[in-house]
Parts: sequence; C-alpha cells; structure tokens
Amino acid sequence: MQDEKIKEVVKKSYAKIASQNSGCGCSCNCGTYADNEQIAKSIGYSDEEINTVSEANLGLGCGNPIAMGEIKEGDIILDLGSGAGFDCFLASKKVGETGRVIGVDMTEEMIAKAEENAEKYGYKNVEFKLGEIENLPIEDNSIDVAISNCVINLVPDKEKAFREIYRVLKKDGKIYLSDIVLLDNIADELKSDEELLAGCVGGALLRDEYMEIIKKAGFEVKILSEDKDISKRQYQGIPLESLKIEAIKK
Repeated sequence: MQDEKIKEVVKKSYAKIASQNSGCGCSCNCGTYADNEQIAKSIGYSDEEINTVSEANLGLGCGNPIAMGEIKEGDIILDLGSGAGFDCFLASKKVGETGRVIGVDMTEEMIAKAEENAEKYGYKNVEFKLGEIENLPIEDNSIDVAISNCVINLVPDKEKAFREIYRVLKKDGKIYLSDIVLLDNIADELKSDEELLAGCVGGALLRDEYMEIIKKAGFEVKILSEDKDISKRQYQGIPLESLKIEAIKK
C-alpha cells in the first residue's frame, strides 16, 4: 500500500475515534470508556493519572512514556502523535509553569479534541500543532524530551521519522517511547489490512529492524522493558510485543 494511502487510512480511523471518545486504534478491540480505563491500567497508568483528564484517555496506548521518562521542571516536552492530549496533560504537571509541552498530531479532529480538553481543564503550558512526525513543525535543537505512545508504527517512513526526532532534540535530549513491534513475520494480507494498519499491527516492523532504524538515525538506544503479554491482552495472539525504549541524541 502506498504511503499516502496508509496515512489516509490512519487519519480516517483516528478521526472516528476522536468523535466517539473510545478506542478502536492500537489494539484489535473496540471499546467503551470502561475498556479505555482497563487498557490504561494494563499498560502502566495509575488511577490518579487516568482520572486527571479522563476524556483524553481514549485507550490507544501500549505503555506509559511519562512513567518511563525523566521529565523535569522547566523541560520542553514533545509528544509525537498526541491524540486527545492525555500524555501531554500528565507531562505538563511535571514540567510546571516554567516548562512547556507541545503535542503534534496529524488528525485535525484529535487536535480539536485536545485543545478542547486543554481549555476545559485550564492547561496553560500545553499547545497542540497539526503535523506529521516525518515533517515535524518544530525548530531544530529545541526539545529536551520527546515521548511517543504506540504511534511510530503508524508512520510509513520510520527512518525519516527518527531523523526528524533527532533533528528537533537538543544535544543529549532523549526520547521515551512505547511501540508495537513484531516478533515474527506476518502475512502480507495482514500488513495491508486497513483495520490492522490503524490497529498498530499492519505497519509494525520486526523488533531488530526497528531497533536498527533508531540507531541509524544517530541515537544511543537502551531497552527499558518488553511487554509480550500485550499480544494476548489486546492483539488476539499476534506475534508482537510492546517495546519500551530510551534513546539519547549524542
């Protein structure tokens, strides 16, 4: 499938999720708010975090990059694929009034929902920008910490995405990400299935290939953890895992 077609499939799916307030995205399940809360707990969010801005939790992630990441007061944070703003709002509490959080998402409906949530709950240090990870609307060397939660697998050109992330990070800046990677090859028809593309499976790479792309972009990479049980919990036994990584720009 052509890159632009993949992007249209993903945009359509996540625009629908934004309007429904429930996740049919990064899993093979379609859920309600209760399901979203259960998924969030299973991937590492606390009850306190989930209840911070419950409308922003759409049950789409495969990890908790806020818990993984070393985020300090005053930091400038970039959330890649920010959705309804859930991780942005959690990060904003850590950076405080002297810090700033920028969320980038390619779906207009998600940006609108995130901005609505930010206004409703009074988050002044968070802003959202419409854009693609392969072409980030962010200045060079301007970000302390980037985070991403089950999004890079949706990006057709992953090499370009990681080069862009490298570009916008400051020297010694870090990215903390959770993403779906394959542990074995899957059939070509699964890779081109629209539901699986939007569900974070169709576009996922093999684990070692994914790691090599990050290193090729110039990062020093450390694996923080690997969640293989997510395959049974959310993906009907497809051979995959949620890979948690810290990558440092050197």
